[in-house]
Amino acid sequence: MTDKSLAELAVEVLTTADGRDKTAISRRNAALWFDSRKAGTPLPIGQATPPDRPARPAQPELLDPRDVPRRRPGSPQGRIAMLHAVAHIELNAVDLHWDIVARFKDTEMPLGFYDDWVKSADEESRHFNMICDSLKAKDSFYGALPAHAGMWRAAEDTANDLMGRLAVVPMVLEARGLDVTPGMIKVFENAKDTQTIEALNVIYAEEVGHVAYGSKWFNFLCGRHALDPKAEFHALVRRYFHGPLKPPFNEEKRADAGLPPDFYWPLSDETPPAYAR
Repeated sequence: MTDKSLAELAVEVLTTADGRDKTAISRRNAALWFDSRKAGTPLPIGQATPPDRPARPAQPELLDPRDVPRRRPGSPQGRIAMLHAVAHIELNAVDLHWDIVARFKDTEMPLGFYDDWVKSADEESRHFNMICDSLKAKDSFYGALPAHAGMWRAAEDTANDLMGRLAVVPMVLEARGLDVTPGMIKVFENAKDTQTIEALNVIYAEEVGHVAYGSKWFNFLCGRHALDPKAEFHALVRRYFHGPLKPPFNEEKRADAGLPPDFYWPLSDETPPAYAR
């Protein structure tokens, strides 16, 4: 066991730079939390100040999204670039989930809230390592290519707004993963890359749960404050998300995660179908 609070365990992850080290600490600290829960003596949530930005390795070089080179996904180099981008997303997701644990501790939440985000952080840690293993099998590694510098912007924009964080990170950004992952799986099916296909299928299945956690706790807070969830979601996404949502949407998986079409279609840059208005 440990004498640290959950918030302190979260900050320990956030202040670790190396990706493999960060995810190892993340998985260890998640196990500490769940062991304490199973024993009936949950760790205190506690108080600890998360950094404004999490520690990051020296590589990859972080570029403006417009400056990240684009490669054709049908080539071996393009598939490596795609996996590198996925690894970058997964590592940021580890930090995002631990950040929500530590940053919003002044908002009283049930222990189930912490269970969900610690579980998500643990799963994102495993996802990062699976993708890194796939990169290694292709004689590459995380850090070999430049990456998107804008991944933490949503966290910075919503640093003082828990409902805004839930709306933008799991319910918009992670929901986008549900839209694009089937296409990525198809790319690696065409390449007969069994290792990567298995990793992406795990990620695809578990990301539904992460979006669902965002939806669940967003609706919980709307109920606490007597707010209309759809209207509040629209207002927060328009405030914090930069630009319209991009169809096509994976409506089936979004529904599985508790996101009905009339939440996201009105925020898109296309005319919503009649059932989504």
